[in-house]
Amino acid sequence: MGKGQIVKVSGPLVIADGMREANMFDVVRVSDQRLIGEIIEMHGSRASIQVYEETAGLGTGEPVETTGIPLSVELGPGLIGTIFDGIQRPLKTIMQQTGNRLHRGIEVPSLERSTEWHFAPSVKAGDKVAEGDIIGTVQETEVVKHKILVPVGLSGTITDISEGDFTVDQKVAMLKKADGTEQELTLMQRWPVRSGRPYAKKLSPEMPLITGQRVIDSLFPIAKGGVAAIPGPFGSGKTVTQHQLAKWADADIVVYIGCGERGNEMTDVLNEFPELIDPHTGHSLMERTVLIANTSDMPVAAREASIYTGITIAEYFRDMGYSVALMADSTSRWAEALREMSGRLEEMPGEEGYPAYLGSRLAQFYERAGRVISLGSDGREGALSAIGAVSPPGGDISEPVSQATLRIVKVFWGLDSALAYKRHFPAINWLTSYSLYTDSLASWYNSIAPDWMQLRGRMMHLLQDEAALEEIVRLVGMDALSASDRLIMEAARSVREDFLHQLAFHDVDTYTSLKKQHRMMQLVIAYYDKANETLKAGADIETLVNLSVRESIGRFKYTKEDSVEGEYKRILTQLDEELGQSLVKEEY
Repeated sequence: MGKGQIVKVSGPLVIADGMREANMFDVVRVSDQRLIGEIIEMHGSRASIQVYEETAGLGTGEPVETTGIPLSVELGPGLIGTIFDGIQRPLKTIMQQTGNRLHRGIEVPSLERSTEWHFAPSVKAGDKVAEGDIIGTVQETEVVKHKILVPVGLSGTITDISEGDFTVDQKVAMLKKADGTEQELTLMQRWPVRSGRPYAKKLSPEMPLITGQRVIDSLFPIAKGGVAAIPGPFGSGKTVTQHQLAKWADADIVVYIGCGERGNEMTDVLNEFPELIDPHTGHSLMERTVLIANTSDMPVAAREASIYTGITIAEYFRDMGYSVALMADSTSRWAEALREMSGRLEEMPGEEGYPAYLGSRLAQFYERAGRVISLGSDGREGALSAIGAVSPPGGDISEPVSQATLRIVKVFWGLDSALAYKRHFPAINWLTSYSLYTDSLASWYNSIAPDWMQLRGRMMHLLQDEAALEEIVRLVGMDALSASDRLIMEAARSVREDFLHQLAFHDVDTYTSLKKQHRMMQLVIAYYDKANETLKAGADIETLVNLSVRESIGRFKYTKEDSVEGEYKRILTQLDEELGQSLVKEEY
């Protein structure tokens, strides 16, 4: 192992000399306190190291030792339900050893070594296996069956395999390789975080990730294996939107990375998730969740690692054939960590001081998402959907991180502080947001309901027409509008208030099934179409605007799933009756 000594300390950056035997991205132990660091630049025998712990008190001449391996994560049973920091140290285990404060240089294994897991083999001695094949399973939680995979790069014949209870580092099988050598297989494997895990084939995104959030599912859908960004100013609801997606998205596994956000937000997640009952399984949400807590008061360099740690764990579950949703909150804090390290390395700054390679680093992260055929002979399909929050200073999305992200992602949910101040949540602006997956998902939605895309298009037109008419209203007032334009304004208001507005903290409204979303769209459009016909037949616009059925349409969102069809028919009947009465009154 290469040993050197510190020659300079600049915040999280440590420069060491005598490191000729080390390689780029090697993990190193810095000083006698054995702080964890990673080599990010080499010049001859001099290495620049980003240290993932507080460097106060380090001095020149202290030893630096390379481990000879890149920054890697441990992948195996025990990931689900665990809270890690940015470099995959389990925070609960550290707390049990040292109390409530993180001590520098503490070394604990990422996966608990004392816990035994029951391993059930799915192959037998004499079977030939290749990389990515499943050799057995471990029931990790009541919800997640952990599939034990042959590590990448290994293939051969199983010579010995046994069922029983094992810790993650005990041998469960022996593999005889083509060259005659034998390799032990354990429940755990390691993977370098900066390298994407390989797969057999990437598939096109053809089915949506259902979230139960109406503005997302109906207007701006994300595909399974897709990438989305949620930019928005302070207080506009980025974190709550990501919490909602983590809770309700149609994914088998959720990986939530609190990257540089405030500690109290992460505390909310930690307190809330164990108590939440997952609607898909009926068990606690933590039974399918991995949390990575790397808050704003933790060392800045570890933010960069946390993003890679999270997506590597997500890829591992994707390779088992699961649908994984990854939430990164927020990539802006990660970019700020890149900017700080770049400045300390004295690199030429790009726009607003961010490094020139900001765009390519963001692309490397988002490109690891996708719907794939995993390695292995069974051709299983997995998906990794990545949703990153962006926190532009002052809500200005012309800044570099937002712009670099928008060039990469295909879904833009633009949060608007004006909507948030009006208490319209989710505060996703329907005029600025977009989804490039809409066309590729159209056939899937139309198979659910043949008129889905038509209803969606009509709602978008109403909202756009409303925006154009609002300019006139501001100038000359509502009275200047024709009756038909006034009806457009009212129908668009119904779209906004009765459909798009959704209460995250209401027991029923927090999640809406596609069937109910479809009925809600039909009711809003039915009101507009039938009121328009009645208007042409001579009814008074004031009467049509003030129909009591509009209250019923507005309250339909609080209808429980098992009562949707009955309530839908009742409201349609009420609508026809009231419109008929309005026409009779006019004739009278």
